[in-house]
Amino acid sequence: MLDPTSRGTLGGVSPTRRKVSVAERRARLARRHHLAPDAVAASALDAATNLVGLHASDPMTVYLAAWARVRDFAAAALETALYDERSLLKVLGMRRTMFVVPVRLAAVINAACAQAMAVGERNRLLTMIEGAGIAGDGERWLAGVEAATVEALDRLGEATAADLAKEVEGLRAQIQFGAGKTWQGQVGVSTRLLFLLAAEGRIIRGRPKGSMLSSLYRWAPMDRWVPGGLPTIPVDEARVELVRRWLATFGPGTTRDIAWWTGWSVAVTKRALAGAGAVEVDLDDGATGWVLADDLEPTPASTARSGSDPWVALLPALDPTIMGWQGRDWYLGEHRERLFDTNGNAGPTIWLDGRVVGGWAQRPDREIVVELLEDVGREVTALVEARAAELRTWLGNLSFTPRFRTPLEQQLSR
Repeated sequence: MLDPTSRGTLGGVSPTRRKVSVAERRARLARRHHLAPDAVAASALDAATNLVGLHASDPMTVYLAAWARVRDFAAAALETALYDERSLLKVLGMRRTMFVVPVRLAAVINAACAQAMAVGERNRLLTMIEGAGIAGDGERWLAGVEAATVEALDRLGEATAADLAKEVEGLRAQIQFGAGKTWQGQVGVSTRLLFLLAAEGRIIRGRPKGSMLSSLYRWAPMDRWVPGGLPTIPVDEARVELVRRWLATFGPGTTRDIAWWTGWSVAVTKRALAGAGAVEVDLDDGATGWVLADDLEPTPASTARSGSDPWVALLPALDPTIMGWQGRDWYLGEHRERLFDTNGNAGPTIWLDGRVVGGWAQRPDREIVVELLEDVGREVTALVEARAAELRTWLGNLSFTPRFRTPLEQQLSR
């Protein structure tokens, strides 16, 4: 047991504080991210809870992330949790990104991240409306369209953006942007306003119109989808809870890791760390990391394995594990250029004992093709190929393309 007096805290640093090696961080990742064979999750709800959400910007990511972690995973079980039981919700959260999370966590994220984002989004939309010449008094015009949209959705129960635009004339207005630029275009008021209402936690994406890969969602009033709506949580309390959850799964991590993942300022991040009672640890690269005060016991690398065998995992684009930290060298190595796009979006990756060793893709004939970016030996190569075959079988006739393409994924998918 470590001497409590040796633990560094937010208010000071001790020269004898705990050091967490790269090997131990990978061991923690293996178990807490449900990737080691003896640490798989019992359900998608468990995985989403323990991973502090499954990324959902790309619809396929949710299913593939669950497949990689849940025992005997079936897509139908996730759809039931999302659209029938509603124990899982699709909500806007950290870094303006969509996540699949349980109801309590949805309320935490809404208070800790989405509400502040919504304030900026509302101001931005008002500026765009007036700048596009749609209305001289953008606030008054938007208030009318917003009220009509909420009324129409409440009356219809569920509706797509196109359905609502038929009901509310203002939603059909187009906003021009980037005039004279190579990226110029236009966006409908419906797109921006529905995003805003979702960020405010007033509406939610329901069942997609089409297959599970469709990005065309029916919208529903939040207080109908979740009786009474999301619980109200004070902002500071929500931020502390979110940091606690992140540290329990991703810790140790640096202040920059947490600020990047949440989308907060460094000042907000430090206040949340203090509220969570986080303590400092040393990392192998010389940086200072944070863990929960009751999470200082060592995690031997051997506990991350089933017996003495290595473990491998095929994780999807934007998987919550690879997108969990800003500082990724300890698990990504030198593979960033081929496995990420220019905007920082991760593609499909192959993992070995807590580090990235390659990438994979689905070809037009639905075959899963893999490429190892380093020599891992015949035994591990065979494990990777076997896992790819399992994924091919699970996918059946389903064909998909990641929303954000990366160099290696594009190369392999040809």
